[in-house]
Amino acid sequence: MKTVVGANKMTFEILNNYCLSHIGATKEYPFDETTAVYKVGHKIFALVDEESNPPRINLKCDPYYARELREMYENVIAGYHMNKKHWNTVICDDDIDESMLFGWIDDSYDLVFSSLSKKMQTFVRNS
Repeated sequence: MKTVVGANKMTFEILNNYCLSHIGATKEYPFDETTAVYKVGHKIFALVDEESNPPRINLKCDPYYARELREMYENVIAGYHMNKKHWNTVICDDDIDESMLFGWIDDSYDLVFSSLSKKMQTFVRNS
């Protein structure tokens, strides 16, 4: 299954803006100067290597769905430097549709947000 984005090249700036558009999302650089780490409630939902071209993003995923995505898309691989069961790395070239990628980012955010305590969820919603 291949969907071509064409002229809509994915960039770090697009990924950055989309990740930060989520309620309570923050960006840090705890590992090095080029790995942007996106968190909600102090928990990671995405990591982006700012130097990779095409961009690469690590996203949290349901273990069964993660495996299914890896089987369906050659640009979705086991999470680089992450728990391979729960994380995928997506190579964001023209073979990955932008709306599909944004859906996977939403899924990762939702998965992490739902794992937060009710108190933290309320804090994030109200901040």
